Amino acid sequence: MTNAPTQTLGAMAAQVLGCDDAILKARKSREAASLWQAGALVASFPKALPARPGRPQKPQLLPPGEMPRRRKAGSLATRIALLHAVAHIELNAIDLAWDLIARFGADMPRDFLDDWVGVADDEARHFMLISDRLIAYGSAYGELPAHDGLWEAAINTADCFEARLAVVPLVLEARGLDVTPSMIARFQSMGDSESVEALSTIYHDEIGHVAAGARWFHWHCERLGLDPEKSFQSLVTRYFRGALKPPFNVEARSKAGLAESFYQPLAPQTAEKP
Repeated sequence: MTNAPTQTLGAMAAQVLGCDDAILKARKSREAASLWQAGALVASFPKALPARPGRPQKPQLLPPGEMPRRRKAGSLATRIALLHAVAHIELNAIDLAWDLIARFGADMPRDFLDDWVGVADDEARHFMLISDRLIAYGSAYGELPAHDGLWEAAINTADCFEARLAVVPLVLEARGLDVTPSMIARFQSMGDSESVEALSTIYHDEIGHVAAGARWFHWHCERLGLDPEKSFQSLVTRYFRGALKPPFNVEARSKAGLAESFYQPLAPQTAEKP
């Protein structure tokens, strides 16, 4: 007779969130995902979570408007800056996934937990891929300043499950689908096939992450008898700071189950020329 698992998914999530070492956070994320997928964790969750996750002493976190401008395209400094920005996004994405699990998982079905543990595992893998590329360039995560806008989304939606889904996977991660192809093209033009491969992996996986967000947002709206499109637009207007910026990668967004009718009405409308 095998012993039932005694460790909890919530406790592992809290360990990841509390870790203040970026590389160790990614490793803990992958370890927690592996334990969950092996059936070694119980679906139990803490009653309270810290408002902010653990963070390393570096990078220096700045308001988005105070971030230094990147240098000319193709320079070594620009390559490092681009990769550092991606690494910072992926580190935040680890915490966003585990915070979603720990904060809202108690009321969710097993399939939801499976999906978002998988997302957390992906985000950790992505961070390590980009961290390796920075090291190959003689740099490392933390060597450049970064902005703190991503975690503001978690703070703003800490008490609203549907707002968290609307803002994080369906706005922030969907934005990644818009901008990553051009980034891949830039590294292709620089002859950096290793970074192209890493970014292409991230792009492919992020379509699945947006799809998970869309799937569970629709599920939640159906459960509450809400219209998904109207709910999405209302939640984004209320909880997201800023406008949704075109051009949109309509093909990738549609592949993820995010129809144009969700987000196009929220984009700035340009006046037609006479």
